Amino acid sequence: MSKTTYKSSGVDIDAGNKFVKLIKPHVESTRNKYSNTGLGGFSGAFSLPGNYKKPLLISATDGVGTKLKLAIDSDVLNTVGIDLVAMSVNDLITCGAKPLFFLDYLATSKLVLEKHVDVVKGIVKGCREAGCVLIGGETAEMPGFYNKNDFDLAGFAVGIVEKSKFINGKNVKSGDALIGLASSGLHSNGYSLARNVLFNKAKLKPDSKPRGFRKPLFRELLEPTKIYVNSVMDLVSRFNIKAIAHITGGGLLENIPRVLPDNCKVIIDSKSWKRPGIINLIQELGNVEEDEMHRTFNCGIGMVLITPDNQKQKVLKRLEKLNQKAFIIGEVTKSKKILNQVEII
Repeated sequence: MSKTTYKSSGVDIDAGNKFVKLIKPHVESTRNKYSNTGLGGFSGAFSLPGNYKKPLLISATDGVGTKLKLAIDSDVLNTVGIDLVAMSVNDLITCGAKPLFFLDYLATSKLVLEKHVDVVKGIVKGCREAGCVLIGGETAEMPGFYNKNDFDLAGFAVGIVEKSKFINGKNVKSGDALIGLASSGLHSNGYSLARNVLFNKAKLKPDSKPRGFRKPLFRELLEPTKIYVNSVMDLVSRFNIKAIAHITGGGLLENIPRVLPDNCKVIIDSKSWKRPGIINLIQELGNVEEDEMHRTFNCGIGMVLITPDNQKQKVLKRLEKLNQKAFIIGEVTKSKKILNQVEII
């Protein structure tokens, strides 16, 4: 009778150790003067910057959703790590927090070195763009739990903001302006609906190139989530940004009310920006109602800022200098109702 080992049961510790060696130089490229530990320890240590009087630590966590399934099926794994970072750091900056560090969790049936190193390279790229340290993470082989090629990702981010500069939307009032920052595509939400429409109902193939599209469909769908850290942190240091909403699952209808006082609502002009072609394709092929689109997808707006009306043009000009496409998309009005705080016309 042959001896049973952890490796014969599906978990290769040697492959895990090699994986750490392969990703170490990439991970360490994100380190800065506040990093106190290297890769391989049981935890990560980070010194708080000393220029805060009353610092608040802000945390966020998220995944990539079923966009990951499309990446696996297309065998394009070097961008979903960017999505992973983006989904958490974009949440942090909604309260004005600067991202400090990030941790990732990768769980798979079997570690495939070249493929999963690509995933980590994407995470590193996202961290460098967001200006934060990839301080640690965890990789788990779980045979029998995931299908052969499947894996899952989760991300965890911590940021910092001066208590007096914490953005919470409480000062939003009627007359304030809404500025929408353009998205790079679907970002990381709505992919269950998108995949159902495009591949199940419309019977398109991932490598199809619909009329008017420059790239194959899977490339359009795998466009990484825009990381807004640099643009937003620049704006909050210069202007009175009263509230910021990250447009994720729930779209414009569900996310903007999260930063509004109960006595306010917003009116959004849907004609004030041009939707990405992929959004229009999904709606057309799936016969998806307008409310469903706005409740599922970002529809071309990845972040919404609320600012005094007299500052909106200055904010737009600054965003133009930062090469961030943006639009004035609406205004804040008074409301006696807590429900239905977003009206899209």
